[in-house]
Amino acid sequence: MRNDNLWVTIDTLGATLRRLRVRDGDGWCDLALCCPEDGYMGRTVGRFANRLSGGRFEIDGTTYQLSVNEPPNTLHGGEHGFSSQEWEVVSAAADEVALRLLSPDGDQGFPGRLDAAAVFSLGANALTVSYAATCDAPTIVNLTLHPYFNMGLTPDIDDLIMFVQAPEYTPTFSDGIPTGDVSPVDGTGLDFTTPRRLGEARAAMIAQHRDRHGRMDHNFVVPGDGVREMVRLIGGGHTLSVFSDAPHVMIYDGAAFDGTLTGLGGKPIGPHAGVAVEPQSMPDAPNQPGFDDTVLRPGQIWSRTISYMAS
Repeated sequence: MRNDNLWVTIDTLGATLRRLRVRDGDGWCDLALCCPEDGYMGRTVGRFANRLSGGRFEIDGTTYQLSVNEPPNTLHGGEHGFSSQEWEVVSAAADEVALRLLSPDGDQGFPGRLDAAAVFSLGANALTVSYAATCDAPTIVNLTLHPYFNMGLTPDIDDLIMFVQAPEYTPTFSDGIPTGDVSPVDGTGLDFTTPRRLGEARAAMIAQHRDRHGRMDHNFVVPGDGVREMVRLIGGGHTLSVFSDAPHVMIYDGAAFDGTLTGLGGKPIGPHAGVAVEPQSMPDAPNQPGFDDTVLRPGQIWSRTISYMAS
């Protein structure tokens, strides 16, 4: 889909945002990394994004064991989650593509049949992804899109400026599972309430021992309800604002990339080549008292909106 300002490519495998380009003079600038071989890059992750401790959860007194793909935990829906499944094209127009996925009862261990939809709509200055899901038995749902943004900067994003509308974050254990606490970002390397260079913030985070294995891989608590700006990225002469009605946003700085994957133009994707911005519910929410209620029941409609406004 393409207009005067934006040019996007959508892939049915994983309901993926394959490329996001913004007008740059007489040409185009890629704002996101592109690597079809990466199992999460730009893809829709689910049935439950992020981590579930022990690869299990409980609903109404019944415990469900899931596919474990980051032992002992489940990450992004399991070994064959939504990101690795082929979505059906329901409709396709010049400015909108609607995709659908039917996830059967027991898919990756999740209970209930889930009917999920992802609609990608292109506006004059923004791409909006609208998710919806219904079920025939109680289950849990937490879908998001998993692009890595570099704003055209290479080989890393150290000079990328980031602003996050979050005064708090959720600390984790070494495996990425939340401790159950919510802590202020004030005075830490995770404070992006004032725009800040990613490289400088990461160094401060590591010096304060708030990193996870040298990574920025944290869930930020964004106050407010409804669709609101969560994250703003500035770099390469462009600005990208991420809006969502999700309660939180996960930010990961791509530290684990090691150059074995290649992106556009055959360039290796090395450490910190892009930052993942993932509006979502809290990681491990079904297993954490006081965290988000992520249970979907028959007769209910789960929905989420994510918009990317670029200039």
